[in-house]
Formats: sequence, C-alpha cells, structure tokens
Amino acid sequence: MANGIVTEAFITAVRARIPQVRLLTDPVDRASYQRDETTYLASGLPGAVALPSDTAQVAALVRICAEYDIPIVPRGAGSGLSGGATGIEGALTMAFTAMDRILEIDRDNLCVVTQPGVINATLKAAVAGHGLFYAPDPASFETCSIGGNLGTNAGGLCCVKYGQTRESVLGLEVVMADGTVLRTGGKNIKDVAGYSLTHLIVGSQGTLALITEATLRLRPAPPPRSTLLAFFPSLEAAGKAVAAIATAGVSPVTLELMDQLVIRAVDDMHGLGLDREAAAMLMVESDLPGSAADDELTRAEDACTASGATFTVRSQSPAEADLLREARRAAHWALERIGEVKMEDVGVPRSRVPDMLRAVQEIAAKHEVRIGTFGHAGDGNLHPDLILERGDPRAAEITRAVQQDLYRAALDLGGTVTGEHGIGSARTEWLEPQRGGDAVRVMRAIKTALDPQGLLNPGRVL
Repeated sequence: MANGIVTEAFITAVRARIPQVRLLTDPVDRASYQRDETTYLASGLPGAVALPSDTAQVAALVRICAEYDIPIVPRGAGSGLSGGATGIEGALTMAFTAMDRILEIDRDNLCVVTQPGVINATLKAAVAGHGLFYAPDPASFETCSIGGNLGTNAGGLCCVKYGQTRESVLGLEVVMADGTVLRTGGKNIKDVAGYSLTHLIVGSQGTLALITEATLRLRPAPPPRSTLLAFFPSLEAAGKAVAAIATAGVSPVTLELMDQLVIRAVDDMHGLGLDREAAAMLMVESDLPGSAADDELTRAEDACTASGATFTVRSQSPAEADLLREARRAAHWALERIGEVKMEDVGVPRSRVPDMLRAVQEIAAKHEVRIGTFGHAGDGNLHPDLILERGDPRAAEITRAVQQDLYRAALDLGGTVTGEHGIGSARTEWLEPQRGGDAVRVMRAIKTALDPQGLLNPGRVL
C-alpha cells in the first residue's frame, strides 16, 4: 500500500507539471475535505487537495502520486455514508467537483454523457428539459454527485423498479492507477465484448480506477406520480404488506417504509397530518399513465388492507404527491432534530423484511436506545437510525455495539451489511463474514492486479 505523504517536493512537482490544476495546501482548506457524512469515523487530514478540471489533469496527478508513492482519496460531493471519501493523513484528496459539465444529451440513443462532478439533481433537471428521465434517485439527490453515485453504486427511492446506479451505466472513462485512460463502454445497449469492466468499477469506491466521464442510460419521462399512503398497527403488518404487494404482481416505482418514531419526526417537521399513532407507514408510488396508475395503486391498497392496514389515503394531485415524497426524503434530517443520529444501511431478502424489523426492535430494547427505521422496503433495504443524546460520552461505544448487532441480524437473515452506502471504511471488518474468505481473496487479487502500488483509496472496501 502506498505510504508516502505530501511534501514540498510533491507540491512543487504538481505545480510545475500541471500549472493549471487547482491545489489546496492551506490547513483550513484541507480540513474541509477531511470528513464525509460519517462524522463519527476517525479520519486524517489530507496533505493536499487537488481539484482537476479534465481527464488529462487527473492522469497527470495519478502519475505524480505514483512517483512519490502518495495515496489518492477520490471524492465527490462528500455526502457519502460509509467513510469512503474521508481523508487519509498526509495523502492527496482528489475532489472532482470542478469536473461538472454535462457533455452531451443524446435523445436518439437515450443516453447522457457527463463528468463526475455533476450533481444528481442537476443532471435530472437537464435531461427533463429534453423530455427524458434519469432514474437513480438517492435521497440526497440535491447534493450528491454522479461520481459519488457511481463510486458507491448508489440506490435510492426508485430502485425497486429501476435498479441501482449500475443498471443505468452504459460506459465509463476512467484513469487507472498507472495513469492510463480507458473507456469501458459506450452508447451500445448490448455489448458483451470481454469482461464487464464497467460493472466492476461501478461500486468499487475509487479503489480500482478514477471515473472521469460516464455514459448513462436515460428513459422517456414518465407521467407525474400517484401516491398511496398506508398506515399499520405494527411493523410486522407493514412488512407483510411489502411481501403481499410483490406477490400481487405490483411493480411500484417507490415502496418506502417509516416506523412510528420517523412518522412523528417527519410530521413535526412538515405538519402533514400523518397518523402519529400508527406503528408504521408505507408509501407506494406509481409512475404509470392514467388509469394504469389507478389500477396499480388499487392492487397495492388491497394488499395493504389484507395485511392489516388501518387507514389508507391517496394523493389528490401531483403537487401533493411531490410533497409526500419530499417528506420521506427528509426522514434522516427530521430525526436529526431530536438527537445525534447514526444512520445505518442493511438489506435483507424482501420476504425477510418483517424479521429484520422485529430484530431492530429487539436490538433497540437490548441496548435501551431509540432506533428510528425507514427505508426502501420494496427491495429489502432498510435504514435503522440510532438516535443518541447529543454529547453522550458513551456514543462511540453504543454505536459500535448496535452496529454489530444490526449487521449480524442482517447476515443471519441472508442479507447484507450495506444495501447502497458501500463498505468504505465503516464496514471493512464485515466484508469477509458476508462474502467469505475465498471471495475476498479474489477481490484482493483484482485490486492488486489493477493497482499494484496500492495508490487508489487504500484501506477502503478491503
């Protein structure tokens, strides 16, 4: 693993060979790139921060880092939740925020070519102006970058129908650890020539290559969504409804869950008049046209009622549907109004959602803490949020104990310790228990083959 640190000689070399690149060396500037959203994780102060504006600058920076044996931490908007972009002491953080151009919107081939620093919401708005739709939809879409989404294979509210980020990637331009620039695909819908390097790099959290451009799949813009809310007397009933909706053949664009603690926090924040006595709420959305949406929500409503829902309500307008969706997006921030929140990210097979919800309740009782659970119940991805009193001196100890029990419960149910946030540096010790020693050995062999010097985001994932 690369173990050099930024020195005056390195800084001089960068400024001499790439005079046009912006390089931050002041400690105050560097400190702002030290952490991502996982503030509870230890992090190091970058030795310098580079903000390249094109692929050639990225490649040149990589070659200089290889010469001086300096690790590189790739960083998007810093909104990650796994510690994958936190600083490494003395290393170079390479922030891609200056590579923020949408290069082409291709209506004929239903794709867009973009640099990694473009914000997800900016890309969505740009293609919407052409009557097109970019499906990946993280809750932080207004602040997270496309590069960060690609690095973590980000999920979001639409995964149940459209899949994670990987399903919308046609090709990449990447810089390898030796400074080589590769293209791994293009605008072809079908392409099986050789190994799928595109899908190997997406989700690798900057440990295999640095993404400098992406060709992403678009779809014709769907109609405005229709929304159904269903309230339940127990978490288990809500979990059963998730399975019932799937077996009824319903394919909603969104199928989200909030427990009572989250319902009340969101209602306090937005004043929506939600059923505060319900133990759980499901939000089901359809983006089908006209009567097809009505039919889809009717079948979902029937499944919820049969599973024990006590109350259901539908949005009366697209504006009301948008308001309800934004309230769900704000669930994490609503919880932050009532305490210090540690957000988790586990996934289980959809049929085991009721069991995972029950396990979360048992873990909260065991540790005598509050856990508010919300998430993408339609694909089994849940976010149990541990809520602690601000300034609690036991915060680190309690957080680790709760995390260990959550991860073990998910694995015992055939699930995963991360559905969409990534291993990063937060869950490295759990990769082998989930994947097994042989699988991790293969991953290490791939890492070594592509990055023998260990330059790219060392200590993350593996």
